[in-house]
Amino acid sequence: MVQRADINNVLSEIRNLRTQMMQNQRIEQDQSVRGRIDGPRQVQETQEVPSFSDMLGKAVNNVHEVQSQASELRTAYEMGDPNVDITRVMIAAQKSSVSFEALTQVRNRVVRAYEDIMNMPI
Repeated sequence: MVQRADINNVLSEIRNLRTQMMQNQRIEQDQSVRGRIDGPRQVQETQEVPSFSDMLGKAVNNVHEVQSQASELRTAYEMGDPNVDITRVMIAAQKSSVSFEALTQVRNRVVRAYEDIMNMPI
């Protein structure tokens, strides 16, 4: 028989993830402040910068991968796989939703920038 996670376990897991995210943000902020205090770090000039289309393509591929993983987890859970619990399914679904929404916002901004450029007087 497959045991399903109860709501308290799910909420506890979400709280733990939120706490970890907040700690990571604090660490990043501390490093950012420390970098400003220590002065700018030297950047290697030979570092290649990817093109916008490459970055956008990678973002679309990453969103697709996240959505595929969420779909696979959901299907496995629905089929009764004992190794997949509802917590993992819900977290994967939320990651998928957030990544798709972020990609949609980027697309909207790109379209808006294109429209602004096209509406500029010559």
